[in-house]
Amino acid sequence: MWLYLAVLVGLYLLRRWHRERQRVPDLAEKYVLITGCDSGFGNLLARQLDARGLRVLAACLTEPGAAQLRAAASSRLQTLLLDVTSSESIAAAAAWVEGRVGDRGLWGLVNNAGVVHPTAPNEWLRKEDFVRVLNVNLVGLVEVTLSLLPLVRRARGRVVNVASILGRIAFYGGGYCPSKYGVEAFSDSVRRELRPFGVHVAIVEPGYFRTGMTDIARNLEALERAWERAPAGVRESYGQHYFESLRGLFEESLRTRCNTDLSLVTGCMEHALTAAHPRTRYAAGWDARLHYIPLSYLPTALADRLLDPGLPRPAQAP
Repeated sequence: MWLYLAVLVGLYLLRRWHRERQRVPDLAEKYVLITGCDSGFGNLLARQLDARGLRVLAACLTEPGAAQLRAAASSRLQTLLLDVTSSESIAAAAAWVEGRVGDRGLWGLVNNAGVVHPTAPNEWLRKEDFVRVLNVNLVGLVEVTLSLLPLVRRARGRVVNVASILGRIAFYGGGYCPSKYGVEAFSDSVRRELRPFGVHVAIVEPGYFRTGMTDIARNLEALERAWERAPAGVRESYGQHYFESLRGLFEESLRTRCNTDLSLVTGCMEHALTAAHPRTRYAAGWDARLHYIPLSYLPTALADRLLDPGLPRPAQAP
């Protein structure tokens, strides 16, 4: 019995391996728009797809970022400036993209642009701290997608949304986790709606990687600023020892847990865009695959215990 089961599992894995190696034809004629290409995943993906021969439209927030990318890529790659929090900027970008792709439509849209700061206990933050992150990571992603969906439908193409392990399980405060939960929900709904049109929507869920979002100095600065701006009563409730312990935990976590191989993420993005049979979800990084995503399926009480960062109790906790 076990032998038959092993054979069936082996055949299934072999078939899956074969299917996932098949590629979409005529990639050199397909246009892909990527947001957030100044640095990090977006920058690497733009260069990676350009090397594969695709027609990359790289959206950058700043002109220096766009110039640096153009210098590192072939003449096929084109850049545009895009602020995903500005409706005017998104509308102008959509018109620019339509002028480039024409009747062929837009084969791929990669919603990669994102911010993370500030991250801190929620009670230390203000409403505007949440709004800033949500406007980039979720509201901007939604508006960019809605603006470009007619072009993606025209090509019967792909949408790739960058979520996070923190869209599965939230273990620190701020707007980042709620925004990534929202990306997961929006992606699920739009995937079902677009399936009849032949459009595939994929979600990429990276673990911890060394990017601008995980820069140690910037994260610690944002945490310290949140602590300093918190009401005096809140600081008294948590206590200075709690803050210093949290700061040390942040620094240690960012220093030791972040993977420097960004290609593990961009490889998932590339597969979602170029594979004949793409996946619906991609977990990027061993920490995502073997720790955080399995953790999200555990009973809440058990997951909470396993996520306990070892902080002391707040000063005024009973």
